[in-house]
Formats: sequence, structure tokens, C-alpha cells
Amino acid sequence: MTSRVLVARRMFPDCVARLSAVFDVDQNESETALTYVELVDRLRDKDGALLMGLERIDAELLRRAPKLRAVCNCGVGYNNLDLDELTRRGIIATNTPGVSHETVADFAWALLAAASRRVGAGDAFVRSGAWRGFGFDLLLGADLHGSTLGVIGMGRIGQAIARRAAGFEMSVIYNSRSRVPAAIEARSNARWCPRGELLAQADHVVLAVPYGPETHHLIGAAELSLMRPTATLVNIARGGVVDDSALAAALKGGVIAAAALDVFEGEPDICPELLDAPNLIVTPHIASASVRTRKALANLAVDNLLAALGEGPDAGRPPSILNPQVLGPDERVRLRGSCPHGGQQSTTEP
Repeated sequence: MTSRVLVARRMFPDCVARLSAVFDVDQNESETALTYVELVDRLRDKDGALLMGLERIDAELLRRAPKLRAVCNCGVGYNNLDLDELTRRGIIATNTPGVSHETVADFAWALLAAASRRVGAGDAFVRSGAWRGFGFDLLLGADLHGSTLGVIGMGRIGQAIARRAAGFEMSVIYNSRSRVPAAIEARSNARWCPRGELLAQADHVVLAVPYGPETHHLIGAAELSLMRPTATLVNIARGGVVDDSALAAALKGGVIAAAALDVFEGEPDICPELLDAPNLIVTPHIASASVRTRKALANLAVDNLLAALGEGPDAGRPPSILNPQVLGPDERVRLRGSCPHGGQQSTTEP
């Protein structure tokens, strides 16, 4: 019998066609995410699912989806998945690491430059018709060159962000759960320091940590108060890493100078106070949104789903499985031989 799979959001037709060639595909062709109730209903009779990384897969949903054998995120983060419950039920879970970090790092710098140099405010000012010519003190911002960059989270994305700082002759300090090897520090020209010290010293702070209980509201009112009043904050990690309400208050109160956010707690809903905050750039979760990178993410997610359900050249051993312990011993051995990360790839990218 042909396996049935759900594609939870509209995506590249050629990627869906790869699944349709071997599976019975049920696709949500809307850009609007399925509600939890809709997701439960659509997964009742499915063997697998290709998700965008935002759909919640928990014990209650799994109880109502008895046929489910694989859930495959099209994205690096997997805080939407109850990985322990999936593993307990023997359901394969995958993500797509190692694809988007350079593209996300590019976008982090786009946001950093836009926020620190007040590009958004300048664009709005010109469009409003208020501009009357060159003004010596009009929309003064902060320099990037020669300043200090603080990177919180030194996984693939954090390292890529730090490497780019050399072109601006910036000093780089970083904080992460543990220090990276000395060779990576040297390549990134980065020095580890405690988080409080980083927040106090950096002219610009970029967040690149994964989301979880330990990073929920990692940056709140107390942390913002440690930053310089001239500082810029950029979040391309995950919504919930920043207390958005506290950030709005900090911007309005002049605690920090500017911020840029690509992710939000509870997105697509946005804290109302944020939208009234000055010197804030907001974008709709598009840090990985280049054609080449999104295609690569989608194809890796398809590779994972095919393999998880026993199809394709990697049948039985998905390229980036999160819980290899659910595989049989033979598949685990073959996976270790074919994957440089031993089947458990890095999840330090947001």
C-alpha cells in the first residue's frame, strides 16, 4: 500500500513532485499555517509529514496519528517536536542542518547595518515627503567599522557572522554554552567572554542561539539594561529568545539605540508594543530566504522523508536524523558510516 504523507505548507512544486512520485501526498497549498486542530485532522491517516518547523507535534497529536512513522522539519530548529515522545513511539524525526548558515549570516549583517544606520527610518522619511535636502545631523546612526561585535551563540551561524566582521575591522567577542575550539576562535578572530561582560562591552549584539527552556527570554529587561545606550540588538535566532515586550520598553526608554528582529515570540502575532517602538527594523522570518538556500532546505527535507519511509538511495537511514536510536542496529551502523556527524548533526543553528 502506498504511504500517505502531509506537506504542511506550500513549497517548491518540483520538491513536492519528488514525493508525489512515490507517495500519496496531501499538501496544504496555502501560505497560512495549519491550526493545531487542522494538523491533527490531516495527520490521522498519514505515515509521514514534511513540516516547516513551526507545527507543534506533541504527545496528544501523536496519540491521534497512530500510523505516523516520520516527521521531517524543513529547517534546523526542532523545538516544535516532542523528541522524547517521538523516540518513545519509534517515530523518526529529522531536520535540515548545515544548509542555511551562510545565508542567515548574510541576513544578520543586512539587519545589523539597517538598524545601526537607521535605514528603515530613512526610507520612511523619504517616502513621507518630509525630506527637504541634506541635513548635517539628520538620522545619525552608529558605525560598524572599528566597533565591537558581540555574538551570542557560536554554532555554524554565529561563526559565519563573526567571520564577516573582519571586513569591518571589528573586534569580536562571543558567548556560548561552551568555548569553541581555539582554531575556530582564531578563524573568527573572536574571544569568549561571560554574557554579562559581552552585553556591557559590545556596540552591536547578534543572537544566534537555538531556542529551548534555557534560552527562553535570554534577553530580557535585566540583560538590556546592561547594554550600552548606543548599542544595537539583532535577533535572527528564534522568537522567545528575546522578551519582546521588554525590548519595546527598552527602545522607547532609550535603554538601547536600535534593534532588528526577524523572529518573534508567538509569530506571526507580534507584541503590539513592538510596532510602536522607535528605531526598530522588523522582517517576516526570512533570514534563510534565498532561492538557492530554500531549495536546498526543501530537497534535504524531502530526502529525509523518502529515506525515513524506506524510499530513495538513503532508504532506512535519513541523512539528518535527530533520534537515530529508533533505527535498527544495521541502519545505525550504516548511518554512522555515511554521516560525518554520526547521524546526530549539529543543531546550533537557529
